[in-house]
Amino acid sequence: MQSPQPLRNGETPSPHTRIPPPHFHSTVSVQKLKRFNSLILVFRLATFCFSLTSAVFTLTNSRGSDSPHWYDFDAFRYVFAANAIVTLYSIFEMAASIWEISRGATLFPEVLQVWFDFGHDQVFAYMLLSADSAGTALARTLKGGDTCTVSNAFCVQSYIAIALGFAGFIFLGLSSLLSGFRVVCFIIYGSRFHL
Repeated sequence: MQSPQPLRNGETPSPHTRIPPPHFHSTVSVQKLKRFNSLILVFRLATFCFSLTSAVFTLTNSRGSDSPHWYDFDAFRYVFAANAIVTLYSIFEMAASIWEISRGATLFPEVLQVWFDFGHDQVFAYMLLSADSAGTALARTLKGGDTCTVSNAFCVQSYIAIALGFAGFIFLGLSSLLSGFRVVCFIIYGSRFHL
């Protein structure tokens, strides 16, 4: 089979020659895409802030030698690790979002970026939910025992760290919904955002 030759001025294409449609983006479509990407960036920034704050609250939750320490409890170590990992992931995703907004293209090839974002959003959201749920169960157990009676400040700071982790999960979940929308658009239309 002969490869199609480029058309010269004045020639009409043969009915068997397939010409790809031109990529046209109106100003409204470009603005919609920038708003969509900016919304993702806001959710990523909120996830970063809440996860970082939760990790810091967990890390600094030690009141002296006679008080309990966060690292004495597996669940609180899990809360710290999950929030620290999500914080680092959020930094990378914020950089990727800023790259996409400023350059109009994804950091990785489009298909890889779409699936990378969606897959990692899902994994880290479930990890964060699991860690904060384990922390909540431990905090409730400690509240029923003598630990919170002896060191109330330790328990209060644990509650705050867990609540901040849940807030980070909510914003990561919202990011996951938007990255899921991009996956669906990519599967249906071949582009991460249907314009």
